[in-house]
Amino acid sequence: MTQSYHHIRQNYGKSGLVEKDMPENPFVLFQYWFDQALKDELPDANALVLSTVYQNRPSSRIVLLKAVEQDSLVFFTNYNSRKGREIENNPQASILFFWPQHERQIRIEGQVERISDEQSESYFVSRPLESQAAAIASEQSEKIKDKTALIRSYEHLLKHVELIRRPAHWGGYQLKPDYFEFWQGGTHRLHDRIIYEKLMQKWQISRLSP
Repeated sequence: MTQSYHHIRQNYGKSGLVEKDMPENPFVLFQYWFDQALKDELPDANALVLSTVYQNRPSSRIVLLKAVEQDSLVFFTNYNSRKGREIENNPQASILFFWPQHERQIRIEGQVERISDEQSESYFVSRPLESQAAAIASEQSEKIKDKTALIRSYEHLLKHVELIRRPAHWGGYQLKPDYFEFWQGGTHRLHDRIIYEKLMQKWQISRLSP
């Protein structure tokens, strides 16, 4: 049976974007929006959709933003996971933040590269012991018969914490953007879309039709 969802719609209009008010550096506006999401305690405010491509086939998943550097955004994962393998094959990726309570989304595109082992180590040891053990026990993205062996390995590590060390295949990536799109919901679908494109090491600002 065909299901129609034509009636589902949301009219926006809490705020707007005006070119003259936009900062020269998109990271300034990103940080402002992100800080507002944290201040208002939006659920999973640091969750983002990471999209990668392998052999012209895109794939997406949710990961968590863990740091904002001067020119990059940082997340962590298993380098041997599907996302890790796809990044190594094609370092071009995009990320998407969506905060529906604020009627905002940010699309960011750029190149991904690994952060240093020292940075990865520093973050790994800051995680709860249970999270460290889970990262070691899980061969992320690999097929498994059932969950039993995974749980057994996890529990063994928690009983022998001296075995818990950051695996060489686990660490951080940083996406260095060359494109930002800030979307602010508008009334009657007349949304604001302001983009930043990095050209010759300078950010160019433009407006897109909604």
